[in-house]
Amino acid sequence: MATEQLDDLDLRILDQLQVDASLTNQDLAERVHASPPTCMRRVRRLKSMGIIEKQVVILAPAKVGSTVTAIIEVTLDNQSAEQLALFEKRIETETAVLQCYRVSTGPDFVLIAQVVDMPAYHALVHRTLTAQANVRNVRTFFSVHRSKFETRIATGVMAEHPR
Repeated sequence: MATEQLDDLDLRILDQLQVDASLTNQDLAERVHASPPTCMRRVRRLKSMGIIEKQVVILAPAKVGSTVTAIIEVTLDNQSAEQLALFEKRIETETAVLQCYRVSTGPDFVLIAQVVDMPAYHALVHRTLTAQANVRNVRTFFSVHRSKFETRIATGVMAEHPR
């Protein structure tokens, strides 16, 4: 999946799809100045390479009743590879947890969770964290205002810094 396998057309396609993944192949081709068959082949290739992981719709949390965003730091008692993997596997099944990062220096994990309200947050923490024997510490920050939320990776950065 090296970025040197990506040319300028690939980067233009990725850039456009990150802005609007619902573009028709025809519209995408027009925006990137390529033929529709070329665009279709390129998108299929980018998917098969794993560069395009999935295409989704991003919802406005408050408009679907999810008003609490929690940034949760988790420290485990035992950080063996097995225990870290076990924690990650348990978190994978928790739908309220949108993102899970294993981090260095500080907590072992940072989770981003979206829940309806504080009782839902408390239930999430009890179910996935405090009821588990290997969790030593949980520290949560609650978002009071989201000033930026972006899923787009700048394709210019990919071109400037190949792996």
